[in-house]
Amino acid sequence: MYDRAALLAQLKIDEGVRLLPYRDARGNLTIGIGTNLDAGITEPEAESLCYSRIAAAETALAQSVPWWRDLDDARQMAVANLCYNMGINTLLEFKNMLAALHAGDFDGAADDLLASKYATQVGARAQRIAELIRTG
Repeated sequence: MYDRAALLAQLKIDEGVRLLPYRDARGNLTIGIGTNLDAGITEPEAESLCYSRIAAAETALAQSVPWWRDLDDARQMAVANLCYNMGINTLLEFKNMLAALHAGDFDGAADDLLASKYATQVGARAQRIAELIRTG
């Protein structure tokens, strides 16, 4: 079996590494190391990307909201979902919701989330997340 790491190194040289979408020589929307987005991605690729983004959200939460790991699993998932969706900087703007969560006022935190512009933008998603926050 050939060395996959060596192939990756070659492909980085040949394809380049582009972290933002661009059009390749044939006009295909491309990203990463020659990944043609016009051709779509597989579900395993989508899940791999999602897991990578989940890890980034968890790292951001650990740095900015370290107490989030003290919440029960369902509420941790709710906070991680919010961070994944809106990013840590926007999540940190939800000061009242975060303060209520930290204080154990889960009804207040859920109510604050549902009263936000975010809730009107994402609809059912906010309802599901608020229910996780409310009931654990």
